[in-house]
Amino acid sequence: MPIPVMTPEGLEAAFDLSAYYPALIYVLVIVGMAVGIVASSHMPFLKPSNKTRVKQMTYESGMDPIGNARMQFDVKFYLIAILFLVFDVELLFLYPWAVVAYGADGTDSAWRTAFGPVVFAEILIFLATLGIAYAYAWRKGVFQWR
Repeated sequence: MPIPVMTPEGLEAAFDLSAYYPALIYVLVIVGMAVGIVASSHMPFLKPSNKTRVKQMTYESGMDPIGNARMQFDVKFYLIAILFLVFDVELLFLYPWAVVAYGADGTDSAWRTAFGPVVFAEILIFLATLGIAYAYAWRKGVFQWR
């Protein structure tokens, strides 16, 4: 039991290290598991050791590799991936706003009254920025597959 200590705010409980033992045990278990997994991956008796010519071949999507593995890809693949990420992040931004602004019954009406117009303006600016990015991508021909 910690001894109370007098502070400017009044009598408070002293720092008790035993309150942090569960967190320490948790960290030790995590580190132990990580070390155990890495160590067990280097144990020779846990790995298959039957090396054949077929097992040593490179394997790529079920077919034997043909050609150079360092061939260039069209930039369109990366642009489509970036656009997907942009619109995915947009949804991550819009869902919480929609739940708080319109869907949650537990939302404080004072908060909605005070910050509702500001948040709505921010959402409109965000959507306008996304619209401009979409128009730019369309103008550059990102969506035309050749």
